[in-house]
Amino acid sequence: MKIDKFHHVAIICSNYEQSKHFYVNILGFPIIQETFRAERNSYKLDLQVGDRDRIELFSFPDPPPRPSKPEAQGLRHLAFAVADLEQVIESLQSQGVAVEATRLDELTGKRFTFFQDPDGLPLELYES
Repeated sequence: MKIDKFHHVAIICSNYEQSKHFYVNILGFPIIQETFRAERNSYKLDLQVGDRDRIELFSFPDPPPRPSKPEAQGLRHLAFAVADLEQVIESLQSQGVAVEATRLDELTGKRFTFFQDPDGLPLELYES
């Protein structure tokens, strides 16, 4: 068996318009396609991340909450590679996004930090 690559990461949000604004306008991910599925009363927003990766942003009526602290069981966080960590941090902070203090990865010597999406999903910036 051989798995070639990730196809996408799926995120279910509590407020579609707020999350759409965050991922499109603040993080700058281009929209590939936006679909409203009337039978589910649900949106699906396909976003481009870099050259080949995707995020699928979903809305559903009354989704149950999920623990989102980085140390909760399950998916820990999503990490985005950035060339200029300080520039991205400054851009996020200028748009009102709280960013944690920068840390150093002891294994790679690279700097990283965390911030959260509108639903508290932990997101990481990792310098490339």
